[in-house]
Amino acid sequence: MNAPMTSIERLHLELPELDWITDPSRIARLSQDFAWFSPVLDRQLKDKRADAVVRPRTEDEIRALVGACARLGVPITIRGSGTGNYGQTTPLAGGVVLDMTGYNALLWVRTGVARAQAGIRLGELERHTRPSGQELRCIPSTYRSATLGGLFGGGFGGVGSINYGPLGAPGNVLGLRAMTIEPEPQIVELRGAEALRMHHLWGTNGLVLELEVALAPAHPWLESLVVFDAFAPALAFADALANAPGIVKREVAFFASPVPDHLAQLAEHLPKGCHAVLSLVAESSEDPMRALADAHGGRMTYRKTAEEVKKSNRTLMEFTWNHTTLHALKVDKSLTYLQSSFVPGRHVAQITEMEQRFAGEVLMHVEFLRGLDGLLTCSALQLVRFTTEERLDQIIRLHREHGVRINNPHVFVVEDGKAGGALPPEIVEMKKRFDPRGLLNPGKLRDWPVKA
Repeated sequence: MNAPMTSIERLHLELPELDWITDPSRIARLSQDFAWFSPVLDRQLKDKRADAVVRPRTEDEIRALVGACARLGVPITIRGSGTGNYGQTTPLAGGVVLDMTGYNALLWVRTGVARAQAGIRLGELERHTRPSGQELRCIPSTYRSATLGGLFGGGFGGVGSINYGPLGAPGNVLGLRAMTIEPEPQIVELRGAEALRMHHLWGTNGLVLELEVALAPAHPWLESLVVFDAFAPALAFADALANAPGIVKREVAFFASPVPDHLAQLAEHLPKGCHAVLSLVAESSEDPMRALADAHGGRMTYRKTAEEVKKSNRTLMEFTWNHTTLHALKVDKSLTYLQSSFVPGRHVAQITEMEQRFAGEVLMHVEFLRGLDGLLTCSALQLVRFTTEERLDQIIRLHREHGVRINNPHVFVVEDGKAGGALPPEIVEMKKRFDPRGLLNPGKLRDWPVKA
């Protein structure tokens, strides 16, 4: 007798026209992201994979797939380019990985706003906005490969957040188009605060098809590194530059020693043992930025104009945010990282205290940004010399005990990673509304476990 047909085989039979990826090695690769940044997640997730991967290119194809999965009870894990670090593209219950990178059209660009399909790469989106003198307000260091939907689903902030705050700040994401996970999928347009109820949930409570995002005026950005012999003046310069209202900027990052020693591709510009400040300022702001650096005892070791950056196709943006962690791991695979945020007005003191308390074990990397309240503060992506999971938990606990917020990047349950814990009721209601059968990435939200 023939064996019963599996749900995946039925999907293939029902939807043969879709772009199915069936090669086991490709399925395994597309079932993973950069969760290996965490030795904890790497241990927990490295053997998990989907049963199939599909790459739809039209809304009709997405609708057909979603409807069939809902009828058959097949779990769906939504994937962009897999540049996240939290294992959220890794299915715990098998099923289908829905690769959105083929659904990638630009829809329109207007003054101050753009709209595109979720699978568009951010670098491609900016290529369309720049002719009108505009750029994205918030862009991750992975912008060349990261998708718009991936940024919305899993991103927090990035280059540009020093002006416009995190992606979730009101006004940065204006609206979205989403699909319900039902046998007869519904299309819904969400605006403003309601749209943000799907933000930073890694595609667990809705399938986003399109996003409408605010734009910023583009500038020719001067990229530079300023180095210091001591921690305090380097941090003071970074803070002063971030706070300087007349200096137009897009990025300010502070790397305490020995973080610069781990940026091998920039070694000729980063003297051994130095502390460094990386910045993007408008070319028109170079003179006041240099004066500020001189006043703090810094010296510029790297300088590239916007035209030089364009010609070289090499940008310092790819050494910021979690790209710093990636570069460091290439040098020392025993490292992992934390995600911290500090209290506005107390951030310099808190950074200094944590540097002293964990000297040599937690290596300070700070990104300056504006918080949801508009106040200047910092988000840190510290490197950690990993020894044991118990010690990692202790380091996290000690930071929290000293008033430093930690969003734990070493867990895959969404609520466990968020410092606030439980999801607000409106987020839970959004999950029930858009995924009534609990098929989106089961096991990643507390109340929607993997079914036995």
